[in-house]
Amino acid sequence: MDNQDNGKDNGATRILSTGVPGLDSVMAGGLTSERLYLVEGEPGTGKTTFALQFLNEGVRQGESVLYITLAETATELRAVARSHGWDMAGIHIEEIIPDEATLDPDQQYTIFHPSEIELGSTTQRILAAIAAVKPTRIVLDSLSELQLLAENALRYRRQVLALKQYLASRRCTTIFLDDRTALSGDLQVRSVAHGVIALELLEQAYGNERRRLRVVKYHGIAFRGGAHDYTIKMGGLVVYPRLVAADSRTSTRRRQLSSGLAPLDALVGGGLEEGMSTLIAGPPGTGKSTLAAQFVHAACRRGEPCAMFLFEESSNNLRNRAENVGLDLNGPIAAGLLTIQQIDPAELSPGEFSQAVVDAAAREARVIVIDSLNGYLNAVPDERFLTTHLHELLTYLGQRGVVTILVGVQQGMLGTNMTTAVDASHIADNVILLRYFEAQGEMRQAISVFKKRGSAHERSIRGFGIGRDGIEVGPALSGFRGILTGVPAYDNDNLGFGGAGDGGARG
Repeated sequence: MDNQDNGKDNGATRILSTGVPGLDSVMAGGLTSERLYLVEGEPGTGKTTFALQFLNEGVRQGESVLYITLAETATELRAVARSHGWDMAGIHIEEIIPDEATLDPDQQYTIFHPSEIELGSTTQRILAAIAAVKPTRIVLDSLSELQLLAENALRYRRQVLALKQYLASRRCTTIFLDDRTALSGDLQVRSVAHGVIALELLEQAYGNERRRLRVVKYHGIAFRGGAHDYTIKMGGLVVYPRLVAADSRTSTRRRQLSSGLAPLDALVGGGLEEGMSTLIAGPPGTGKSTLAAQFVHAACRRGEPCAMFLFEESSNNLRNRAENVGLDLNGPIAAGLLTIQQIDPAELSPGEFSQAVVDAAAREARVIVIDSLNGYLNAVPDERFLTTHLHELLTYLGQRGVVTILVGVQQGMLGTNMTTAVDASHIADNVILLRYFEAQGEMRQAISVFKKRGSAHERSIRGFGIGRDGIEVGPALSGFRGILTGVPAYDNDNLGFGGAGDGGARG
């Protein structure tokens, strides 16, 4: 369920948009109205920004909204809003912060404990503000102040329960913010809140910090569990829901997409099928990226949209190299058929990358290239879950009928013991293998299809080269034995294809 419309009926209540589309998707449409929610996270996770998005969405819907602040001043809140380009005109701010008079020793309490006076006074001001504004959306920032004033867990819990009952009677949808700076490990509000959203800030050894969101609980709603990446940008929080391929299962008829080269099509059994993923693996310099660009070039010539995501090479370098071998990528870019996005693994979270790929598929891209898996590995710091991330992404694209091409760089140049940082051969539907081999004092190249699920394919190992006229796929290297070892033996002078002038392909 992915409904973001404010005010959708859900029995006697409604579903309200949070103002964050990605979070609405995670929470099956948004927040059930007239309920109490807890948003918790350490300072810097974006709680205030999210709260302002929630209230701004209410203003956009013509609702009366109220921000009750026990910590930040109204001036500070307006500064946050300005940094995101928001207008605070429709948001009522009730500032309940001790003034400078409390610093005067003559104003200190001597008979009564401060909490006995200040908690009651704070509560009265909160209730008076709600009665005056009559809001439908409220944010209380933050619970740490109430918790410290209450001093003990029993008094704090009773205060929260009383507020919850009062707000329910006023038909308010309320968000309590908790910065976790008071009593550590306290779960009082979690137990009474209708829903709990936890924001996390993860420090990285290198690169930008990562932010993740979890819906800890949401009564009566089948929300999307697990961790979801999010970022804070100009305009507020942007949530990237965890990709679940099962949510988009479809059955489509698959066509074969030609590479534009008859010998290459013959090798792969006629072309690459829609909805299938292909891994192009080989050591550096064998022409993997160029081979992937060949399929993109052919698709664009047919008028089919494509997208390429580059982790290790700049878009400019790729386009120049492609042009040098007769592959025009600039024309399709100008025509809007091709998008090339250069990815910085240190700055992009896995969820954000997955969302970028999903958006490309939503724009009807028929061929999507991820170059390379090694760069993708760097974008997923926790290697244990890389295969799961990749499986969900490939399954989703397959269900959308996309031809997905993955480039995998193998470590080492010759021999059968070359390894990859991540083995995706068992996940990909097809595997095309590029190799160097030595013959008559020259380094030559070979291409073969390791596996293909969509159709039958040739079992032969063919010569491979890249020159100014583009990619050339030669006849089978029938005169050799042990090509995959890199140092084959040959029985005659039938070298097949691939002389010294094959253009110095870079993969």
